[in-house]
Amino acid sequence: MRLANIFHLGIKEIRGLLHDPIMLILIIYAFTFAVHTSATAMPETLHKAPIAIVDEDRSQLSQRIADAFFPPHFMPPARISQAEMDARMDAGIDTFAINIPSDFQRDVLAGHTPAIQLNVDATRMSQAFTGNSYIQTIITGEVTTFLQGHRSNASSSVDLVLRSRFNPELNKAWFGAVMKVIDNVTMLSIILTGAALLREREHGTVEHLLVMPVTPFEIMSSKVWAMGIVVLLATAGSLRIVVQGVLGVPVEGSVTLFLVGTALHLFATTSLGIFLGTLARSMPQFGLLMMLILLPLQILSGSTTPRESMPELVQFLMLAAPNTHFVILAQSILYRGAGFTLVWLQFIALILIGATFFAASLVRFRKAIGSMA
Repeated sequence: MRLANIFHLGIKEIRGLLHDPIMLILIIYAFTFAVHTSATAMPETLHKAPIAIVDEDRSQLSQRIADAFFPPHFMPPARISQAEMDARMDAGIDTFAINIPSDFQRDVLAGHTPAIQLNVDATRMSQAFTGNSYIQTIITGEVTTFLQGHRSNASSSVDLVLRSRFNPELNKAWFGAVMKVIDNVTMLSIILTGAALLREREHGTVEHLLVMPVTPFEIMSSKVWAMGIVVLLATAGSLRIVVQGVLGVPVEGSVTLFLVGTALHLFATTSLGIFLGTLARSMPQFGLLMMLILLPLQILSGSTTPRESMPELVQFLMLAAPNTHFVILAQSILYRGAGFTLVWLQFIALILIGATFFAASLVRFRKAIGSMA
């Protein structure tokens, strides 16, 4: 009877989710458009940066410098006057504005060291930081080539043979797509289970469950498996259709093994969602708790920056979070083709963390149910 109750209560949860259009839209968006956008948007790199050039010299050298800026790093340079430069920067039209002074080519040929003014919109921090060095390198290279009359390749006494493992194209989309899927697994599993509990409390259906011959364990287990299976199916579909299909990201390891690890991770995060749902009294409170819990879990798990770059204390504390082990096994399986023999420690850790979260959530859930009775 207990298994039957858990199954039928889980079906009820899925039916309730199907009648919630906002949640359905959130699930579809998180595993389709959000994944694609995260993979194709590259705010941390110089990509199509708007640039303008004030050419007061109008010489062959200044024309060579202007022609050296082209996509994908820069937009085609806008030719503007000196009077337009400040106004365009104030309006946020240009990130970079280069002012080539008059007689620039003549001074270069005469052996002088003329200066080129570069104005940078430092509010666009990511582009401003990397773009400065890009522009300096491009201008220096063009001036040197102009003086030598030909392009020379600097010879080195050491020949460096570069082999990029697991991402030979150095394509950031390969990393961003999978990491976005991983982050959305955690986010949606917590939201769906917590919202399911709060929805029943707001609609008064918890009282209906209390008069039925079901236990708090059965109620909680039904929410865990129902919301977990929804996120698991969405993850499998996103990985196959969006990541591998649309974005063309190669998956080296076993997708089945990854989904097994995802199921263990969902066991922990759905339990955490119920725990937060028992603490919150309304959806706004639940949203605030999500901000306090979800952001540290995602940022410090290693999906955004490597764990090795974090303080050792943070690394140690984050071993208690399921995200840390999930990110490790996901990257090992999907990127490096690792088998179970290499990730079994992460599987064991997820089982232990999930069991701890489930037990703590069950204790809290029983107290919450008892206060409603």
